[in-house]
Amino acid sequence: MSKFIINGGEPLKGEIEVRGAKNAAFPILAATLLTEETCMIDNLPLIEDIFKMIEIIEKMGAKIKWLSERKVEINAKDIDPDKLDKGLIKKFRGSVLLVGPLLARFKKLKFAQPGGCIIGARPISTHLDALKQAGAEIIPEEDSFVFDFDGKLKSKKIILNELSVTATENILLFLANFSEESEIKIADCDYQVKELANVLVKMGAKIDGIGTHDLKVKGDRKLKGFEYSVMYDPIEAGTFILLCAAVKGNVIIKNAPLKYLELPLKKLKDSGLPFEIIDDMTINIKPWSELKIEKVQSLPYPSIGSDILPLFGVLATQANGPTLLHDPLYENRLKYLEELNKMGAQIIFADPHRAIVNGPTQLFGIEVDSPDIRGGASLIAGALIAKGTTTINNIYQIDRGYERIEERLQLLGADIKRVED
Repeated sequence: MSKFIINGGEPLKGEIEVRGAKNAAFPILAATLLTEETCMIDNLPLIEDIFKMIEIIEKMGAKIKWLSERKVEINAKDIDPDKLDKGLIKKFRGSVLLVGPLLARFKKLKFAQPGGCIIGARPISTHLDALKQAGAEIIPEEDSFVFDFDGKLKSKKIILNELSVTATENILLFLANFSEESEIKIADCDYQVKELANVLVKMGAKIDGIGTHDLKVKGDRKLKGFEYSVMYDPIEAGTFILLCAAVKGNVIIKNAPLKYLELPLKKLKDSGLPFEIIDDMTINIKPWSELKIEKVQSLPYPSIGSDILPLFGVLATQANGPTLLHDPLYENRLKYLEELNKMGAQIIFADPHRAIVNGPTQLFGIEVDSPDIRGGASLIAGALIAKGTTTINNIYQIDRGYERIEERLQLLGADIKRVED
């Protein structure tokens, strides 16, 4: 098992570049299953979850060819859904996006319960409900679901139970394979959904309302292949912005899609963080002398995303006074705060969804465990602040979401190294 050894207190300065968006790449990879033609996807992040998604597709019989370091060619003409790798599906949440296209194309499917970060109850009930509305019969088994669809849409108006990114993507992938006009109500409108919709339009579908909560879809039984470059990752950009702020660094962050971070940036500006927006994709985070953050709540886009909230928690340990953190969705999203308390933070848990961080506090290096992707990134930020040496175990979780993060932080002057046990 790998771990990070980090000596804190080193000033960070220089430039860092954001990679391709993991959560946008998942549904685009899934869209390749809707066509028998060749698809090319560029700007993929080189991370564990993306490699696993491609491996699942390849094991079903798709022809995979890497054209360059970040560009892959996929032809899924001869895939067999009976060859789905149950073990890989259980390792990450994004695998659930294979259900929509496979069910639309093959009509019958057995799919394992997907896995992922342990950040709370993450049922796929909204996905199942949407597919049932469309006409699918679903039989739950011990650790999987059996899907059966007769090929006829039962309802052409799908009303989602909640603003769910992945459920919106899954039903959108499903409906894109049908020539009848249909509608998705209560659709999520975050960047991942927009990216998928743009790809499906390139494939031949007609989609109205992209970027809104009401999508009108007219698909095609014979969708075309496509070539697409994945956008840069707003979550990774937010991670680096908050990490550099927490360590009072002077860092220029490039390839940062700032239009998806307007509220987090406003929150930071109101709190007293000095930064300069150089252009739409570049920001310079500067050292600060005083910071006060009263409350940070995660909500669906365009609010502050749940994946960015953990980094606010680390920053709050260095700010003046109490900061209330609130994640209404995931009851274990704040679990990383327990590790920060071990490092010297003064954090009180009000309930599984809320915590009060009292700052500023001196953090000290100890041995901690990464609980999930975003919590792990937050512990890296905490370790860079801390006095002494911090060991972070279970960094496989971090590798699932961040490409060679230690090498990129080293270029900023961070004393961080990967060690194999």
